[in-house]
Amino acid sequence: MCLQQSVGRAPAREHKSATARRQKRPMQKMIPQFLRFGVVGTVGFLVDAAVLTALLWAGFGPYGGRVVSYLAAASTTFALNRAWTFRTASRDAPVAAQWGRFVALNMVGFVANYGTYAALIAGNAVVARYPVVGVAAGSFAGMFINFGLSRRYVFKQ
Repeated sequence: MCLQQSVGRAPAREHKSATARRQKRPMQKMIPQFLRFGVVGTVGFLVDAAVLTALLWAGFGPYGGRVVSYLAAASTTFALNRAWTFRTASRDAPVAAQWGRFVALNMVGFVANYGTYAALIAGNAVVARYPVVGVAAGSFAGMFINFGLSRRYVFKQ
């Protein structure tokens, strides 16, 4: 009787562990992707901050300058994410179409990004004086949204 019970249970354990392994694989792949996405986002932040700083110095306002700096950063992060973060993704669409999809979908993250930036510029004297702080906060606010949308709709596996 004990032998039958243990034999009867073994397949259930094997099935359960196989299911757990299958469920774990996407997460094991997603964590390194998210870390690479974060590194790329840091580069994007540096581009965003540098372009905004240059535009402010050239006489642009903090709002219009941020739109231009965001587009520069988005183009940079698209190229780096395509080449490194999501390098195994499908390449079925032309690069220009994929970039357009990236920018369009990341507008959702941009709303969180720019909204955070604009609210901090308007409501915090320190951030108004040092807009790069607002850029950092905005970048963080949009990061999780942009990762999910990019992974699912732009750089499909």
